[in-house]
Amino acid sequence: MDFRTGFCCALLLVVTLLPLSANASSSKLYIVYMGEKKHDDPSVVTASHHDVLTSVLGSKDEALKSIVYSYKHGFSGFSAMLTKSQAETLANFPEVVTVKPNTFHKLHTTRSWDFLGLDYYQPPQQPGLLQKANYGQDVIIGVIDSGIWPESPSFADNGYGPVPARWKGKCQTGQEFNETSCNKKIIGARWYGRGIDAEVLKSDYKSPRDIDGHGTHVASTIAGVEVRGVSYGGIGTGVARGGAPHARLGIYKVCWVGGSCPDAAILAAIDNAIHDGVDVLSLSVGLAGHEIPGTLHAVQRGISVVFAGGNDGPVPQTVTNAVPWVTTVAASTIDRAFPTLISLGNKEKLVGQSLMYNASLISTDFKDLVYAGSCDAESVASGNVTGKIVLCYAPADAKETPPRVALPNAINHTVEAGAKGLIFAQYTFNLLDSLAGFERTIPYVLVDFEIAQRIISYWNFERSPVVKFSPTVTVVGDGVLSPRVASFSSRGPSPSFPGILKPDITAPGVSILAAEGGSYVFKSGTSMACPHVSAITALIKLVHPDWSPAMIKSAIVTTASVTDRFGMPIQADSVPRKLADPFDFGGGHINPDRAVDPGLVYDVDTKEYNKFFNCTIGLLDGCESYQLNLNLPSIAVPDLKNQVIVRRTITNIGPMEATYQAVVEAPAGVAVSVEPSVISFTAGGSRSMTFTLTFTTKQRVQGGYTFGSLTWSDQNAHSVKIPIGVRTVIQDFIADTS
Repeated sequence: MDFRTGFCCALLLVVTLLPLSANASSSKLYIVYMGEKKHDDPSVVTASHHDVLTSVLGSKDEALKSIVYSYKHGFSGFSAMLTKSQAETLANFPEVVTVKPNTFHKLHTTRSWDFLGLDYYQPPQQPGLLQKANYGQDVIIGVIDSGIWPESPSFADNGYGPVPARWKGKCQTGQEFNETSCNKKIIGARWYGRGIDAEVLKSDYKSPRDIDGHGTHVASTIAGVEVRGVSYGGIGTGVARGGAPHARLGIYKVCWVGGSCPDAAILAAIDNAIHDGVDVLSLSVGLAGHEIPGTLHAVQRGISVVFAGGNDGPVPQTVTNAVPWVTTVAASTIDRAFPTLISLGNKEKLVGQSLMYNASLISTDFKDLVYAGSCDAESVASGNVTGKIVLCYAPADAKETPPRVALPNAINHTVEAGAKGLIFAQYTFNLLDSLAGFERTIPYVLVDFEIAQRIISYWNFERSPVVKFSPTVTVVGDGVLSPRVASFSSRGPSPSFPGILKPDITAPGVSILAAEGGSYVFKSGTSMACPHVSAITALIKLVHPDWSPAMIKSAIVTTASVTDRFGMPIQADSVPRKLADPFDFGGGHINPDRAVDPGLVYDVDTKEYNKFFNCTIGLLDGCESYQLNLNLPSIAVPDLKNQVIVRRTITNIGPMEATYQAVVEAPAGVAVSVEPSVISFTAGGSRSMTFTLTFTTKQRVQGGYTFGSLTWSDQNAHSVKIPIGVRTVIQDFIADTS
């Protein structure tokens, strides 16, 4: 694809704001965006960046010292250390589109592949997506994250052929990372330390090596080879592998100790990845309220981009990475649980959840039970908890202090006071793996409020209450309610782009066992869900190399499941737990084998994305119309007053002879009509058809969102479903008066 189909005139410079040394404290890192790359020769592009900056700083030497990164493959721009007045001067240059301060994004933190139906050993007569894609053979997936631990068994390259000839990347060496750290699996690695605070660099490896473990976990989830006998201290035992186990990995380390991932480095990584030749980009990073620029240029080169949607749920309007050309992923549970038996002195047996594999810490004898309320410092001190098992249960405080805050505090206070065990009561919050490591300090069990109340009843009426724990066991299968959208998973609608329905899809992201350093650990987050979709995207790309990123995304969204294996609606962990809606999970829970054969897709000409992008930076008016009519596999109408007409085009990539009928589930309070309601495709005829949906209010209220769907069904193998969200309004800029 010729990139020049993108921006027609302006150049984009990126400058990032970071503190300098004491003698230059007024300078910060800015990102200068200059738009379309004007020249095919990267050296010419870089020279033009120096020239522009020289005209502001007055010296070419100063310009060279100031520039942190120069972006020359996907678009034209740079990041540089500037004063506020210098940034303002640059912003007035006619060739400059925007100048923005650097933003720091956060890292969004083995049963899952079998749970998704991607069985490694599938009968030849019944191949699944994994077999059809030859296990991801030679697809190249770029991972923009915190680096890699190359010695992990998950990245062994035994049996791999030569590195694909199209790969143009490199193995950038550094501290504890040499050329042999790359192999035929990790075919390239880069790191981006410029502009990072010197104290942060001292605490990390100045190389692609991953000190945090986040990037290693993500990469092994995407493309780790089979490693047998993996467990977390005997829990969750099985075979660890990635979704595309034969894929190649390009590693881009942009995140440093403390989870700091600056825009400037992310942009440089995207720019390099475009040049290097990746097929898919996976980014488990983000920050609520901030979008990451630069990904459009990758998509315009045919690279699919997959993002984590954020971990700020269950609060609505927190989803991030919500631009329409990327796939934004929510997190959900799998069919695995870790029940732990609690035995009371009256012979009553209750069940909680834990990761207690350290049997040496679990006493076979009963211990005294003490109730310490919220387990704050005062209540623990007054409860004489030394040598006892402590119950932390304060439902009245839960609305003020969520479990993610209360639990670490409770652990610290009880450990300091010499307690020998902890029972912590919480509403559903998917916190289990955040306790990894604590089981080596103190036995603990998480329970819900009902179980806690039964323990309180025993404690109240027993003169000498005692309790003991049993080691955690692993349970897998239909008895575990799954999938459920995780409570921490960020929810829509997008406050930045309310006309774009986000997230797009949900995938496993709770208690995922994958590589970290030389071992394997549980992690949860949309960061863990994102690599599942990245791997599936890569597999689909191998089976259908002619599909655009929009077609692959459409196939994933329109074939997703909104019900569990028993046909019951998928639930979302929230306060309280509820039925999931499109702002929880987009199209639903990913279904890989259905996604490879969707029947119809919603494709997008990348020039349409340009219009949307120009709206976001204030270069175009009428952006509301662009959002509504962008040919996405979803519809969001954030301001329905009387009537709105929305256009979509579907493309038949199934049998040439096919007839599809529209099935509408209208959002409550809204009438929906589809024209035409039946679409037929014939051999030799057009492969694409346009239809309209008319949304009409049935009641004049200032309301919240209601949800529905449109499904095109051929009454046989294909059912192509898109989610719909509609909000009726009376007055502009007022969403909900309740």
